Amino acid sequence: MVSTTTQPRATSTWPALEYLEWRDTAATLQLWTQIVGKVRLALSPWLNHGWHVPLYVNVHGLGTSAVHAGARVLEIDFDFVRHRLSVRTSEGFDGGFALEPMSVATFYRRVMAELARAGVEVTIDLTPNEVPEPIRFPDDELHAAYDASAARAFWHTLVQVDRVFRLFRTSFLGKASPVHFFWGSFDLAVTRFSGRTAPLHPGGIPGLADTVTREAYSHEVSSAGFWPGNAAYPHAAFFSYAYPGPEGFSVASVEPAEATWVEAMGEWVLPYDAVRAAADPDAMLLRFLETTYRAAATLARWDPGLDGALGVARRPRALGGAP
Repeated sequence: MVSTTTQPRATSTWPALEYLEWRDTAATLQLWTQIVGKVRLALSPWLNHGWHVPLYVNVHGLGTSAVHAGARVLEIDFDFVRHRLSVRTSEGFDGGFALEPMSVATFYRRVMAELARAGVEVTIDLTPNEVPEPIRFPDDELHAAYDASAARAFWHTLVQVDRVFRLFRTSFLGKASPVHFFWGSFDLAVTRFSGRTAPLHPGGIPGLADTVTREAYSHEVSSAGFWPGNAAYPHAAFFSYAYPGPEGFSVASVEPAEATWVEAMGEWVLPYDAVRAAADPDAMLLRFLETTYRAAATLARWDPGLDGALGVARRPRALGGAP
């Protein structure tokens, strides 16, 4: 049941996240996360569907998780509690620097200097991905905003989304991705796979090589996610799409009523503010995730044996086809 108030309730659990109020910080932070993400990319063997690329929500922000750099293990974290970039290795190195207003070029130089101090040798692709009019990292003096309160609110939002997405993931018995943060598109996503191969993706995603896109969409998917907004769609929102999109998906029965099909995106979209204003945000978001997945899976004739019930803590799933 959705609140009848016209404005979302002010809660610390699902904080306000007005894109237009922090868009400069969002644009800068997206580029900062790309630099760190490309370090992980450069040091990691390719994993199906680009699963070696993303960052992960953690106790203080977003991080690479453990990355092997030769004989050592490396972790890089965006700490949005202390507002610090942390660079640590298994050999005891504990470095980093404060997150504060600075250009992308300065951030790039500081990251590479910390990695050099840690004894990690790595070269990354210097061109940003999936952003309009990309500027090479060492040359970008344009993007330099950092609003600490906005960055923390964004992370608080990701914590809640990550929690609900992880619960949603438990009801699928087939192949499913981790819940992970893609720094190219700047979104948190979780993806289910039917197990069948998909038609060759046409590619053409700006700022992303067709070979990467085609490998990512080599198999049928139903994918859901959250993004904080961008210039083309300046609103935080949840999304759900399928590849290939089955016939009838755009007019399927989807809940809640606030969800709409956006033809230009080829996705179902649910405004973040609708979830934040709901009497039970978790329940509303789960309805969106379940009904969009159900519509895609039914129309594409996925194996119903892949579906189960939501997981319950400390209760093993029963065998023999039971949920």
